[in-house]
Amino acid sequence: MTCSRIVIPTLAPCLAARCVSKEKTMYNTILVPLDGSQRAERILPHVEAIAQRFGSRLHLLQVVEPLVVGVSPYDAGSLFVADEIDRRTQEAKAYLAGLEGQLREKKIAVQSQVEYGPVVSTILEQAEQHNVDLIAMASHGRTGLARVFYGSVAAGILNRAERPLLVIRAQD
Repeated sequence: MTCSRIVIPTLAPCLAARCVSKEKTMYNTILVPLDGSQRAERILPHVEAIAQRFGSRLHLLQVVEPLVVGVSPYDAGSLFVADEIDRRTQEAKAYLAGLEGQLREKKIAVQSQVEYGPVVSTILEQAEQHNVDLIAMASHGRTGLARVFYGSVAAGILNRAERPLLVIRAQD
């Protein structure tokens, strides 16, 4: 049985951690991947509580995914793709800036970042680059065929991360 079969469908918040190092037990920096949805934001009360208790710094991250469009780089359609990526990037920056302001009002140290790329690998790269102590995110909790068709970012992170991962199942 894989860890993702236990963690993703569970209703209770679940912390999964590989025993890699005995040095740290506190969560100084927490990476919080968000996608702009209310479902993803359901992780925020959990990370706020951790940040307030341990003085952790939150690192909010939104990944703008590559667009899958059937055009060549020499088509006029490539201008549309560039404009769409820019629009989505600006929306993500504005969204994260709003959350940053709300968290700062609560005296929580926070920074935000927008990156472009495949979601799972970009989250893992940013976790490594910023040397985060915890990745915290909400999951839709899909299992079986729904997960096969729609994928699961949380499962992808869980299977590849070498850092602790806090996953909550966000109910609809």
